[in-house]
Amino acid sequence: MDYLQYASQKTGYLKEEFRLFHIKDQTKREFEWHYHDFHKIVVFLSGKVTYHIEGKAYHLKPRDILLVSQGDIHKPEIDFSVPYERFIIWIRKDIAKSQLNSCFQKANDRSFNLVRLDSDLQEQLRELLLKLEQASKSKKFGDDLLCESLFTQFMVYINRIFLKETYTADQKSYSSDSQVEQLLKYINQNLSQDLSIDTLSEKFFFSKYHMMRKFREETGYTIHNYISSKRLLLARSLISQETPVLKAAQQSGFRDYTTFIRAYKKQFGTTPSQS
Repeated sequence: MDYLQYASQKTGYLKEEFRLFHIKDQTKREFEWHYHDFHKIVVFLSGKVTYHIEGKAYHLKPRDILLVSQGDIHKPEIDFSVPYERFIIWIRKDIAKSQLNSCFQKANDRSFNLVRLDSDLQEQLRELLLKLEQASKSKKFGDDLLCESLFTQFMVYINRIFLKETYTADQKSYSSDSQVEQLLKYINQNLSQDLSIDTLSEKFFFSKYHMMRKFREETGYTIHNYISSKRLLLARSLISQETPVLKAAQQSGFRDYTTFIRAYKKQFGTTPSQS
């Protein structure tokens, strides 16, 4: 299965502003590359997991927090010899308190998704999540308001921590290839520009075939399919903001409208006008 098929595996559906999961399992399962239409926070509690996000492999420790932005292509690599426990929060990208999503934009800007805290901050956030979990399961008066309040508190702390960089950026916490990392960052910041293999090869002083091979080795997908998928995600985002379809295609780097329509339908299962 090639990358475009992986990337078309949008997983999960979120109607409410956020949803909390507390999962502990030891079921052997291989995860494919996938993305979400919403943001996701993973609070790792126990197990042996390496989390791959956009070319970086994060080697997790208990209480680590990962920010996975909407559209980020990712997958966990799990050692199922021990139980894997985590909190997961799905967060809609268009929540009313939109400033609470600032941390995801900052994660994208830095190309760094991990929050590793000191023990005091870890404990504060753990207690908030346990209270949120309890309130989400309760049927008592005002529990919906309590859930909203606890979620807001949690997100305020996450934003304060991440925006002020009050976390540990341990170089041993992740691995990546520096050349591929720079290439990924450039692609995501220049989706509307010429991103042909020849252009990228000249800019990054790679031979074409070495660059393509190395990119696939480090990320699991081809440069062409990665760029195509990211452009389609950008186009869909622009269309959702009422940008005309043709303009959205052009701003996302598509030079041929027919190719855009065909690729859009293949990835999302619908035409742009139906999105």
